[in-house]
Amino acid sequence: MLAAAESLLRLCPGRIVCAPRAPREAAQLPIALLRRRGLPRYSSGGAPCGSGPQGPAGKVHRVPAEHKPSQFDKKILLWTGRFKAMEDIPPRIPPEMIDAARNKARVKACYIMIGLTIIACFAVIASAKRAVERHESLTSWNLAKKAKWREEAALAAQAKAK
Repeated sequence: MLAAAESLLRLCPGRIVCAPRAPREAAQLPIALLRRRGLPRYSSGGAPCGSGPQGPAGKVHRVPAEHKPSQFDKKILLWTGRFKAMEDIPPRIPPEMIDAARNKARVKACYIMIGLTIIACFAVIASAKRAVERHESLTSWNLAKKAKWREEAALAAQAKAK
């Protein structure tokens, strides 16, 4: 019942606003039962309840900088071109900026891997052409390796027989 009540209610600190067709018993539950501890509560505007002023249209504005970037996040922000130097990165930045930088870095990494794969393909083609010029093939390598094993087995059998 608690999960159903949470889906029908919009929780803000100190008040309950029921959804249009919410059952009346959900509105009578104590707020402490409906709130999850430690998680931010967001209204339909996408910002935490009571976190900022409401504009003329009644939209709640999001807090602009609420995430402290790690050293890896800072390197990603530099690599993707968001900032020019490590000193330019503020101590707190919006999570959307980090998400956008990570997505851009992910795409760059994919392009680099595609390029390396194409280069590796050309290297294998060149190596195979050189092997053909030397009259080498996998079949000849396997036959030579098995002949060597047979010789070693015969020598081991002779040494064992002595």
